[in-house]
Amino acid sequence: MRRALIGVTVVVASFVAVLAASAGTTAATKLEATLNGKAEAAPKTNKGKAEVTLNAKTGKVCWDFNLAKIDGKPTQAHIHKGKAGVAGNVVVPFGASYKRQGCTTASKALVKSIAGHPGSYYVNVHNAKHPAGAMRGQLTRGA
Repeated sequence: MRRALIGVTVVVASFVAVLAASAGTTAATKLEATLNGKAEAAPKTNKGKAEVTLNAKTGKVCWDFNLAKIDGKPTQAHIHKGKAGVAGNVVVPFGASYKRQGCTTASKALVKSIAGHPGSYYVNVHNAKHPAGAMRGQLTRGA
């Protein structure tokens, strides 16, 4: 009887540990980027904020932009891999054309990498006047 009770206790404890671990992997990671033109070859007055929510379990990437000022209509936005001051390749396009908010998917491994090392990635917004980037900001942990 005592062995059975110990066995049940071990199984229950293991089950609880597995549930706790899986709950942590399903939680969304919230990141943000403070965007400005001085990080690109654009007017310093170009400013905004991007909020990015990542789910490494599903590969879902959602965004919400609040552009305070930009010298022209935004045309595209995406996440690039690159540290501050370094231009990098696009890794997560936010649609074929600019959308203030939305969701897309990326590989789970990439989403996990962005969530784990947000400072190695940046968000930028492009427009016709500044096709290489009208504003940019490194990703950081959000609130």
